[in-house]
Amino acid sequence: MDKENEKVEVFDDSVGTMEDVNAVMKKYDRESNVRIYEGLPRILVRTLMVGFAFYAIVDAVFLTTLPERRYSIFLGLIVLMGYLTFPVKKGVERVNHIPWYDVVIMIIGSGSFFFYAINAMTVIRLSARIMQSPLYMIVGLIAILSLVELCRRCVGLPILCVAGALLLYTFLTGLSLPRVIRTLFYTTNGIFSSPVQVCVKYIVLFIIFGYFLERTGVADFFIRFANCAVGRFTGGPAKVAVVASALEGMASGSSVANTVGSGSITIPMMKRMGYRPEFAAAVEAAASTGGQIMPPIMGAAAFLMAEFSGEAYSTIAMKAIIPAILYFTGIFIAVHLEAKRVGMKGIDKKDLPRARELVKEIYLLLPLVVLVYLVSSNTYTMAYSAAISIAVAVIVGIFNKRERLTLSRFFDALEGGARGSITVVVACSIAGIISGCITVTGLASKLLAAIVALSSGEVIIALVLTMLCCIVLGMGVPTTANYCIMAATCAPILMDPSLGVEKLAAHFFVFYFGIVADITPPVALAAYAGAAIAKANPMKTGLTATKLAIAAFIVPFVFALNPAMLLINVSGPIEVIQITISALIGIFAIATALNGFLWRPVPFILRCIIGVGGLLLVYPGTVSDTIGLVIIVAIVLFLFFTATKKNEEMMSYLD
Repeated sequence: MDKENEKVEVFDDSVGTMEDVNAVMKKYDRESNVRIYEGLPRILVRTLMVGFAFYAIVDAVFLTTLPERRYSIFLGLIVLMGYLTFPVKKGVERVNHIPWYDVVIMIIGSGSFFFYAINAMTVIRLSARIMQSPLYMIVGLIAILSLVELCRRCVGLPILCVAGALLLYTFLTGLSLPRVIRTLFYTTNGIFSSPVQVCVKYIVLFIIFGYFLERTGVADFFIRFANCAVGRFTGGPAKVAVVASALEGMASGSSVANTVGSGSITIPMMKRMGYRPEFAAAVEAAASTGGQIMPPIMGAAAFLMAEFSGEAYSTIAMKAIIPAILYFTGIFIAVHLEAKRVGMKGIDKKDLPRARELVKEIYLLLPLVVLVYLVSSNTYTMAYSAAISIAVAVIVGIFNKRERLTLSRFFDALEGGARGSITVVVACSIAGIISGCITVTGLASKLLAAIVALSSGEVIIALVLTMLCCIVLGMGVPTTANYCIMAATCAPILMDPSLGVEKLAAHFFVFYFGIVADITPPVALAAYAGAAIAKANPMKTGLTATKLAIAAFIVPFVFALNPAMLLINVSGPIEVIQITISALIGIFAIATALNGFLWRPVPFILRCIIGVGGLLLVYPGTVSDTIGLVIIVAIVLFLFFTATKKNEEMMSYLD
């Protein structure tokens, strides 16, 4: 009876509609819960957002006005658009409706930032004496509160709980309300600290660039390329999902958007081929989330990491290669083993795009090539490089016959870029509040002392504690804002000499664990999006996606303890090759242990042993590699030679 039920589930190829997906996203994803506009209000809101996108490009590339004025105008516009976009609670369906209290908050909230912009020179001249002005203190308080409420609406409560706890601690240390307001609003140690500054300087441009890439048809090109490259092999549709999502996700900057975009095509394909709904959704969610760690773009995080760490962008992109390869190799192997276990085949060759057809459209990749070249060569600033890349994307889109960039689609891209910027900028602003509280109270040293005490000086325990913090703080937060929060709060702790984690390894560690929050239950937004398309159980999808993305939970510990995997302190190319090959074999062993199939079902005890061997190989080191390789080779040979019906009895005693 169980087998019959399983067959019904496997071959049920029905999928959810976009209405189903939107309903799920509005329930779980605050960023998807937006107001509905039609007619003239729709035109006015669209015009405002298009205007903001133009302003952001001009501001980042050409304007050299007073930084305090630039930042406050920018955030004032974000607050204005934010309250026009996000309602006070979930489930608001009324068309063209904004409650009077939202209008009031929107006006006085954005007005507070514009007030600062107008009086920026006075603020600078008064300096600390500004705390004596009731007007300036009230304006600052209103601005902070309006930003906090907007964050609750579009980002969520986890980050606000952290910020609230730190603010409470700040007051408990004896700091007065005027001093806190001045620090958080009228200096560059709070809201207008590094996270918001990099948003103004270039991150918003990269977000707009990502939307232009989507409108020029590069996402469709990636899917067709993936079909051509791996579609004919065993379990083809799932492998297509892995490859396409890796390529699309690196530029999109949103694992949820990537899951919905490519998943609407790949998930139905996987279900039709016989993959279970939860597995199909999990593959797409895990691969889409992994797109954020895929160099050279890394969802714009590579550029942020260069800013926070002080390393060159090309260095960041190069060091991210091996961990990204391991991540996607782990998913790819799991997909292959699942296909073998179920007995699937690939997509019929006649249904696949031809390589020579794709070659004719290779020009669609030109915007990405131009961006990477300009940023890597330091020819121009990041903002100017992003602006040039946007212009190239527009030109490419005009010549794309399959998905031509019309004037309407051009404005759609600008509007989408502006709307997508709201959540990122707001989250970065709250990250600035968190950073400001830590700075003004000297809490960083106390947090470090607490973590060292809890871990008893053991680095591995400190890493586990940091991992848990990153996953909690990263729940529901977009990639770029996610990394800003982690870089401001968690990375400095790991970099302290008492723990001894290398600087770039610390940044990569917190980035990885912030990203996997999108597939880690209970708040696994990418998994929920995939589950809505596949008509699958969201929690089961999240757990399956976590298992598929196991490399993302193992590899960061490896390069934190031994940064050779990030090409740090390596002796030469031979060591790099050794590290890569041994880690790939280790990921294969771990995937086999989790999947439980290699030519035939693998007994539990052998799954445990081969998993240990895989962990030994993933960790760089000659001794660990040798022991792990011996274990894996022995078990693989044993499974190969016993994978016949004649030897089933021999294997049964191990179960």
